[in-house]
Amino acid sequence: MIYCVEDDSSIRELMIYTLQMSGFEARGFEEGTAFWSSMKKEKPELIVLDIMLPGEDGISILKKLRTSPDTEDIPVIMATAKSSEYDTVIGLDSGADDYLAKPFGMMEMVSRIKAVLRRSSPKQDRKQIQCGNILIDEGKHTVTVSGKAISLTLKEYELLKLLAENTGQVFTRENLLDSVWGIDFAGETRTVDVHIGTLRTKLDKCGDMIKTVRGVGYKMEGQENE
Repeated sequence: MIYCVEDDSSIRELMIYTLQMSGFEARGFEEGTAFWSSMKKEKPELIVLDIMLPGEDGISILKKLRTSPDTEDIPVIMATAKSSEYDTVIGLDSGADDYLAKPFGMMEMVSRIKAVLRRSSPKQDRKQIQCGNILIDEGKHTVTVSGKAISLTLKEYELLKLLAENTGQVFTRENLLDSVWGIDFAGETRTVDVHIGTLRTKLDKCGDMIKTVRGVGYKMEGQENE
């Protein structure tokens, strides 16, 4: 969903029509009040925001978007007057991801939107954790070992992720119980040992990277044994 905040109805309708013909869902707003009302119901993938609006201007809307945890990562393209370099600079300094100088072509708008969405996608594609030949993809919630996918239970996955994110750090069994199972878990520390055992088996040779620290707990080493 793309939101277009533009007070000129003919331009707004053309923007929405072009976006829909380009495969996007789009919704238009004449001013800030209707925009904020819609934001409470549905968050868009990107916002095209005119600076000159009746009532609350585009810069004020942008600043509110950037200061709220719920909206700070939504990409925003500012529409500015072609002659107003000042507005462009203020918009970019306030957190806009790109700008369109009016009058702009509709296909230029679509191109800019696609480019900004591509650039912003890493925020939505959660990180990958590499530890030796183990690769954890948080976005896909998958684990591969030497390029081969392995199947883990949720607790095995969370246990591996915790160890891999903190290579070299020693965790007591109590630490692992609190972090992975939760502080209210009523089980025994033996639960950790059992899960470590199955995790090592599933990781095959890379299982040797999970080291037992005698009398304390476990840690993950950075490279598997050759």
